[in-house]
Amino acid sequence: MPKIKFTIITLFQEALAPYLDTSMMRKATENGIAEFNFVNLRDFGLGPHKSVDDTPYGGGDGMVLRCEPVYAAIESVKEKDPSAKVILPTPAGELWTQTRAKALAGLSDQESQQPSHFIILCPHYEGYDQRILDIVDYPICLGPYVLTGGELPALVIIDSIVRLIPGVLGGETSAEIESFSEGDNIEYPQYTKPADFRGKKVPDILLSGHHENVAKWRKSHETRLK
Repeated sequence: MPKIKFTIITLFQEALAPYLDTSMMRKATENGIAEFNFVNLRDFGLGPHKSVDDTPYGGGDGMVLRCEPVYAAIESVKEKDPSAKVILPTPAGELWTQTRAKALAGLSDQESQQPSHFIILCPHYEGYDQRILDIVDYPICLGPYVLTGGELPALVIIDSIVRLIPGVLGGETSAEIESFSEGDNIEYPQYTKPADFRGKKVPDILLSGHHENVAKWRKSHETRLK
């Protein structure tokens, strides 16, 4: 599997870099599994103040992300890699699921030619000019709520993809036997030492060493997303 690359177009690299240099994301980078790059949207801003937004036509509060700097930033990346696909976190997008994460990680048959380079645009302010959607391949919605910018959604999308790639989590089945691995399943309860904590005891069957019975117990204690 080729290295997966993410180029993040943002005004706030400092909000993203620490997380991507920590824990599993750092491991993925050090092992040559993932690569994270940043593009400062302000570098493509207009005028002496490098403006990237303006007031909305028709009136209303807030500022709207302009087409020109966004198109220029994306095109600067695509000049080097025309195959890169653009992700936009947006309320108007497709709901992000584990199934979708697997597809973009190249672990399903949903994508016939799976890209290995994603450009993630982090919107800000009141929103973005609708024409920006014309150059977006994957509009993605994390859920029915609104955040102040696209940096947190970008991290969620990246993490949920990268952790699925073999060699990141460690165990061969770490990303296979877990919640949402079958679409809407919630993984069985997990326990570790001590076996008795303040009178709260681990189920006896998990201490039995009988692997078949343990497997049956775990299967029976899976639930489904409501």
